[in-house]
Amino acid sequence: MKFEFSGINVEELSFKLNKVRLAPNDKLDIKPQFSRQLRKINGNDKLNCIVLTMKIESTEAEPKPFDINVTLVGVFNVTEVKNQDEERRFVIEATKTLYPYLRAAVSNLTANAHIPPLYLPVIAGPIFPDDRDVFAFTTSSNSDGNLN
Repeated sequence: MKFEFSGINVEELSFKLNKVRLAPNDKLDIKPQFSRQLRKINGNDKLNCIVLTMKIESTEAEPKPFDINVTLVGVFNVTEVKNQDEERRFVIEATKTLYPYLRAAVSNLTANAHIPPLYLPVIAGPIFPDDRDVFAFTTSSNSDGNLN
């Protein structure tokens, strides 16, 4: 299996300040939610997109001072994928390639919102715990062959 990183696009960047007040000694438990999806483009079996999303959403049960949604799409040219195991390895490696861009987008978005920047942790191994032993992504195709 071979793949080449062709570029990255922003699908969504959103930030919303919520009216949540914390007591001075309260600790904030952010709990970001991560998701990922593999998109294959109809008509070009070598062009694959990995969609990586990070969300933080306030709920009544777990209020947060802000909502944030960052979705990045990495575009990759992939060749010589012989089976699902190789496709899985591509998805894991492509996710590792995109994660630093996601970290930068989150910290820049929060800093530009004039709050202390949120720094996601540096992760050296697989980003998703499921990457260690299961096929952990979904596959979808666009009928018109476009990325959006």
